[in-house]
Amino acid sequence: MTNKWNDKSWQKDFLNMKSHPPSDAKLLMGGVKGLKDAWRLGVLHVE
Repeated sequence: MTNKWNDKSWQKDFLNMKSHPPSDAKLLMGGVKGLKDAWRLGVLHVE
């Protein structure tokens, strides 16, 4: 099994599932800028 670490398809689908705070939407579409963003994106991915 191969993971594509730059695959953002789950992020686009997740945005359409429910409403998100603007900061989460920006993170989902803009990407990670630091450790805090990486942690939050991981939390969103698990959700």
